Amino acid sequence: MDRRWHGWGTDAGLLVLTFLPALLSQPYVDVSGPAWASLTAYEAVGVVVLLLRRRLPATAFVVGFGALLAALVWSAGEGAKLSPLVFLPPAVLLYSLGHHGASWRRTVSAVLGVAVLGVAGLWLNRMTTDSSDFRGGLDVLAALAPMPLAWVMGFAARTRQALLAAAEQRAADARRAQALEAAQAAQRERARIAGEMHDVVAHSLTLLVVHAETLRARGGELPDWARAQVDGLAAAGRQSSGELRDLLRMLRDPSDAVPLRPTPDLAELDTLLDGHRALGGRVELMMDLAPEAVPGAVQLAGYRVVQEALVNARRHAPGAPVRVTVASVAGRLRCEVVNGPAARRGAADAGIGLGLVSMDDRVGALGGDLTAGPTGDGGFRVVATMPLECAGG
Repeated sequence: MDRRWHGWGTDAGLLVLTFLPALLSQPYVDVSGPAWASLTAYEAVGVVVLLLRRRLPATAFVVGFGALLAALVWSAGEGAKLSPLVFLPPAVLLYSLGHHGASWRRTVSAVLGVAVLGVAGLWLNRMTTDSSDFRGGLDVLAALAPMPLAWVMGFAARTRQALLAAAEQRAADARRAQALEAAQAAQRERARIAGEMHDVVAHSLTLLVVHAETLRARGGELPDWARAQVDGLAAAGRQSSGELRDLLRMLRDPSDAVPLRPTPDLAELDTLLDGHRALGGRVELMMDLAPEAVPGAVQLAGYRVVQEALVNARRHAPGAPVRVTVASVAGRLRCEVVNGPAARRGAADAGIGLGLVSMDDRVGALGGDLTAGPTGDGGFRVVATMPLECAGG
C-alpha cells in the first residue's frame, strides 16, 4: 500500500511540474480563445498518456506527440500561438520510452511513427496557414533538437537499474554459495568427528560391554555385591552404546535426526536411579507431577540434567546421599539434584569439565536457567528450571 501511494504521489507531482508551466506562461504568449482551447485539449490528452507512460511507453509517446502536433497545427491555422513549454510533456514521454521501453522493435516503431506524424504535421501546417509567423520553422526545430537527450537519460537510468539488479543477484548468489560451502564444510567436519568417535569411543565402549557380559556369565564366581555392580555396568554400557550409535548416525546425516532408540523421559527416572543404586549410590526421588503432562523436549532436558548430576555425584562425592526433586512451579519444570558431602575421597581429575556447560546449553536452548554450586554442608546442588509452554513436545 505504501508503494502504491508513493507511485500516485510521484505521478501527481510529475503532472503538476509538466503541465502547470505551460498554463502559467500561456497568458504571456496568447490569450485568444483558440489558443486556450487547443492548449486545454492537448493537456487533457497529455494527462492521460502521461499516466500510461510506464505500462505503454511507446504508445503513450506516439499519442502524446500526435496530440502536440494537432494542437500546434490547429492553433496555427486559427492564428493562435501556444507557449513553448508545451514541449515538456513529449520530453517526459521520451524519457519514459527510454526507461520503460524494453522492446527495441517497439521503440524504433514509435520513433518512426513520430517522424511520419511530424512530416504530416508540417505539411498540414503549410497547407492551413499562409502567414510565416504561424508556420513551423527554426523555433520548432530548436524545441525538438534536445529531445533525444531525454531518451538517452531514460535509457541510462534503465541500464543503471539493470546493473544494480545484476550486482544484487551476484551478491545473493555469492551468499548462497558461501552458505552452501560452509554447510558442506560443517558436514565434512561432522563426518570426521563421527569417524573419530567411532574409532575411539565406540571401540572402547564395545570392549567394556563385552568384558561386563563376560563377568556376568561367570556371575556364580563373584560375590553378591560384585554381581550387582556388573549388572549395572553392563546395562549402562548397552544403553550408552545405543545412544552413541544414534549420535554417530545423526552426525553423519543431520537430516536423519530421528533416533532409532526411544528418547528417555521423566518416566524413566526410576530406572536411572536404580542404576545409580546398583553402583553403590544412595538416592531418593520426589516427583509431584505426571510426566506425560510435560512436553517431550523438556522431559529429555530434565532427564539429562538428573543423569549428569548423578554422574558428577558418583565421581566427586562417592557414597554421598543424593536427593532428586522434580516439580512443576508456576508453569516451569524445576529439577533439583542435591548431594551431601562425600563419604570417601572422590576422583578429582575424572571427567573433562564439560558436564555443567552441556547442561547449561541444553537448558538454555529451552529458555530455562541452570544454577549449580556447593552447599553449606560440603555437598553440591544443581537446579534447572524450564518453561513448560515455550518448548515443543
